[in-house]
Amino acid sequence: MAAFNTERVLSVRHWNDTLFSFTTTRDAALRFHNGHFVMIGLEVEGKPLMRAYSIASANYEENLEFLSIKVQNGPLTSRLQHLKEGDTILVSRKPVGTLVVDDLKPGKHLFLFGTGTGLAPFMSIIKDPDVYERFEKVVLVHGVRWVSELAYADFIEKELPNNEFFGDVVREKLIYYPTVTREPFRNQGRITELIENGKLCQDIGLPQINPETDRAMLCGSPHMLADISAMLDSRGFQVSPGVGEPGDYVVERAFVEK
Repeated sequence: MAAFNTERVLSVRHWNDTLFSFTTTRDAALRFHNGHFVMIGLEVEGKPLMRAYSIASANYEENLEFLSIKVQNGPLTSRLQHLKEGDTILVSRKPVGTLVVDDLKPGKHLFLFGTGTGLAPFMSIIKDPDVYERFEKVVLVHGVRWVSELAYADFIEKELPNNEFFGDVVREKLIYYPTVTREPFRNQGRITELIENGKLCQDIGLPQINPETDRAMLCGSPHMLADISAMLDSRGFQVSPGVGEPGDYVVERAFVEK
């Protein structure tokens, strides 16, 4: 188990019957970039059962936070959903990932496109003061099926803008655009449709998405990643070829579906 730290669960929040988040202790030696993921899991029958999870907490925070789905027959999530305060969990010592701002070329607007638990790495990124120094606007677009899946909405809309250290810049630069597909809500529709029909940018008062000025980060289901990537490519965006090589957008493919 040398590759893992054992951390203690500090709190658990169930957003609905398919979604929960939890915080854990953080090993003092764990260093990561906002947007990174780690492998987390449990020891099952003497062996570690691990999955990739984006870190939802910022790199300066004392504890780690994760957002997870619940799948009743999922090898790991069926067990993780029963976590309670005081339980232990394994966390890998080597954070990695492609959702790092350093791998984006300079631009004016940063679009963060997430579906479901793909919101997690963006929670880390929108708590990073450095991101607001690099961009004039940061647009967080979170697509879900049901309103109850809009995890952290209250935090994003009410707490973050009142952060004592950088709340002013959040109020000035962060635009939060949650959208729902299966029930009435102020914004409705799939992210791809809202980009293609121009409604997203119209609603937030920005020009239509353009590789000259805009940068993007994508995290969510494989289907969503393929759709938005194809759409960005068709508009002339170039994906970052790899870690350390800046592009117009970056994609995270580590996403737990069970």
